[in-house]
Amino acid sequence: MTKTLFGQPREGISLIGDTPIEQVATMPDMQDIIHLDRNENLYGPSPKCFEALRNLGIEELSIYSRDFTRGVKSRLSERLAIDLNIPEPQILLSEGSEDMLKQAVHCYLGPGEKILCPAQSWWYYQKVAAEVGGETITYALKEGPDTFTYDVDEIVELYRKESPRVVLIASPNNPTGNSFPDTDLKKLTEAFRESIVVLDEAYWGFADTSNEHIAELISRYRNLVVLRTFSKYHALAGARIAYAAVGASLSRLTKFASRYLGYNRISEALALAALDSPEYYTFISRTMREDRQAYYAFFAQHRGFRFFRSDANFVLVKIPAELKAPLQQYLKNHRIAIKFFSEPEFVDCIRITIGTSEQNRKMLAVLGDFLNSSPRGGGSV
Repeated sequence: MTKTLFGQPREGISLIGDTPIEQVATMPDMQDIIHLDRNENLYGPSPKCFEALRNLGIEELSIYSRDFTRGVKSRLSERLAIDLNIPEPQILLSEGSEDMLKQAVHCYLGPGEKILCPAQSWWYYQKVAAEVGGETITYALKEGPDTFTYDVDEIVELYRKESPRVVLIASPNNPTGNSFPDTDLKKLTEAFRESIVVLDEAYWGFADTSNEHIAELISRYRNLVVLRTFSKYHALAGARIAYAAVGASLSRLTKFASRYLGYNRISEALALAALDSPEYYTFISRTMREDRQAYYAFFAQHRGFRFFRSDANFVLVKIPAELKAPLQQYLKNHRIAIKFFSEPEFVDCIRITIGTSEQNRKMLAVLGDFLNSSPRGGGSV
């Protein structure tokens, strides 16, 4: 039996042998620092992934993954094509979505050409554009009481004014955690038909595990690239494996990103095992959602703190500016790492990765002790 954040018993799922998933954080190699700053899935991959490693045979190490006899990239690309209901040639594999993002941008963006991307988002988007001499144009997110939103009409107007070569959409967005509603997503992709559109769904799965929208979007918008990774939801960040579903007109990217001899067979074996473990990941995702609610409840009780609702495995929180430095030091003393921002739009914010329930209990306890001991701590509402 495992427990919820509030200590109530609940049926658990073992990670390795008889070790409950919530005990992962107490293993010796993870005791040093609790990393709640990198948006990793700290429950770890499913038991089937470890079984796949134990069962690796000689062909996983000595034979290329590409299946020349059947004309497919690999077993993984073939499986993804079935799951997503799109042709296998329109599935591309990569070493993490960072790799595929770079390939897509480098393939289509040239010196002086424009890329349109969210202003309050992952800094790496703009770095990749700068690598090829691209010019970044940003569209703003609107900060609401407990979430960030987009003004779709404003984004479309900016698009028509700037005529970018590439448009990037992140849903859910990091670090704000908000997603594009399906209606807004379709409205944007419809407006962006003259550009290459990259939809980054790295944090897919934590709020919604449906795949139906991909086949619809890819078939309708031939200029679209949808990025997904096994790093976040499937807890395989160390395996560096991701994929993209690409529109039929993007043959240039298909040729640019394809690998003649295939990909890492060990990473592919892990990814296939993860795809065969929906019950495990559904359980983990449900546990994270419950613990995310506990963070909301905690910050709602303290004046000067404001949380933003998230569809991902992290929570963005605005804190009193005068508490930033002492909180950073206090957490360092307690060997807990969370994300503190230097970017102007988030300078008074922290981002907390939703860890295991044990880690979340400790984080909330340490936060409570800090606020109770600090003369500048936020009082109860």
